Amino acid sequence: MDYYHSPTHTQRFDLEIKNSQFITTVCRTNGRDAAKTFIDTMRQRYPDANHHCWAFIAGAPNNAHLWDQSDDGEPKGTAGKPMLNVLQHSNFGETSVVVTRFFGGVKLGAGGLVRAYSQAVQEALSQTEYENVYPRSPVQLKIAYPLLGKVEYWLEQSDIEITNKTYSDSIVIDLAVIERTWPEHKVTLTDLCQGSLTLIEPDNA
Repeated sequence: MDYYHSPTHTQRFDLEIKNSQFITTVCRTNGRDAAKTFIDTMRQRYPDANHHCWAFIAGAPNNAHLWDQSDDGEPKGTAGKPMLNVLQHSNFGETSVVVTRFFGGVKLGAGGLVRAYSQAVQEALSQTEYENVYPRSPVQLKIAYPLLGKVEYWLEQSDIEITNKTYSDSIVIDLAVIERTWPEHKVTLTDLCQGSLTLIEPDNA
């Protein structure tokens, strides 16, 4: 997986089916806590709604530990699961979706609900403004003080993020590297330091 999509900001989309109003809100959420907070915010925003059904993939799409969903009172399996299924096939990650329903007096039946909640999420995601997110891995770089200036300058020009620095007898820099581009950057960095560096990566940590 080179990259996945994630919303650039919180976005709302409206859909009406047989007098019921379905308000779909899409938000970028990194982690379960952020997803739950967003869901609670939607409940508070529309306190008189009949249902607040939701689904989220609160990390990279292939991390099943960060998937979850809820029917919120709709018949079991008619809302949250179809919503999550749409998310799973969309290449969106770090994304939560809440579909707020105001009942319009016409029952849709189980099949109708599945179609309605699926359509609400499909249409919302098709219109969502997003950015591409590239999965990152932690790497620790250890160098001598004389190399700091040119290494920092090179890192600032690259797509590598510096997450922490520790100063002792040498300098330890914690990096978050994009998996796709790291092999090439690793060669460049090694050449820049003329081999005078230590790299600790997940595979050899």
